[in-house]
Amino acid sequence: MTDIARVTVLGTGVLGSQIIMQNAYHGKNVVAYDISDEVLAKLPSHWDWMRGHYKKDLPDFTDARFDEALGRITTTTNLAEAVAEADLVIEAVPENLELKREVWAEVGAAAPDRTIFATNSSSLLPSDMAESTGRPARFGTLHFANMIWRQNMGEVMGHPGTDPEALDTIAEYATEIDIVPFRVRKETPGYLLNSVLIPWLDAGAKLYVDGVGTVEDIDGAWRMGTGAPLGPFQIYDIVGFNVAYNIGKNRAEAGDEDSAKFNEVLKVGLDSGKNGLGAGEGFYVYDQDGAITGRSSQYPEVWDK
Repeated sequence: MTDIARVTVLGTGVLGSQIIMQNAYHGKNVVAYDISDEVLAKLPSHWDWMRGHYKKDLPDFTDARFDEALGRITTTTNLAEAVAEADLVIEAVPENLELKREVWAEVGAAAPDRTIFATNSSSLLPSDMAESTGRPARFGTLHFANMIWRQNMGEVMGHPGTDPEALDTIAEYATEIDIVPFRVRKETPGYLLNSVLIPWLDAGAKLYVDGVGTVEDIDGAWRMGTGAPLGPFQIYDIVGFNVAYNIGKNRAEAGDEDSAKFNEVLKVGLDSGKNGLGAGEGFYVYDQDGAITGRSSQYPEVWDK
């Protein structure tokens, strides 16, 4: 059993809000930080959405337990206040290296000496951020999968300077919130899951932006040909467009033309607010239970621009 009782989560978007609830539902006291009250005001809609999925997916779910979890969550727009008593800080801000470095520098200056730091970065290396904290030995990663109450895995990865004891604590803490830890033995961008997933998603995206196939046909061919339950565009909807867009932006700035082209596609959904399953529409339209009811009208059958 770890001594982690107070967890601070930085970022309250699609995945950040799920991390907050996963902690609170399993008994941790959570401080949810974001940059404005306007952003924090969106949290109740996240809770309503998650309540339905928890009820459907978790056999031992009760509304009373969910309500108790909500009572363990506090919110703030003051970063120093957010981390002042934290045993663990989990960062889930947009996938921008300079932004993450800035946030971690502020956290490192304000958090107690005992605090362990973990980034949920999808594609960036912890060694690129660790020095910003001023305490690189206490910095590692805990990468969650989307829909984490159901896809309850977490990838634990350090950098060459991470204290092994800190990583052991992160892994043990993960089990306390019903997350199965998978240890990544060597620092690598993408960890285990995304090292396999991202090239596959890229392949689906390229087929669409090059006008080769429709969203439905690309997904359908994959599902029928492999027996997999989901195709790449269904996964984009589950992950949410923000994460994919920020990863694509970093790659586009490095000269990746395919990423730049697919980001034009994602921006349509981001600008409309129809940016994935959590919004009820992305590449597909969803009912209240998350079942697909049709293709989104915001996208043409074939993108050929």
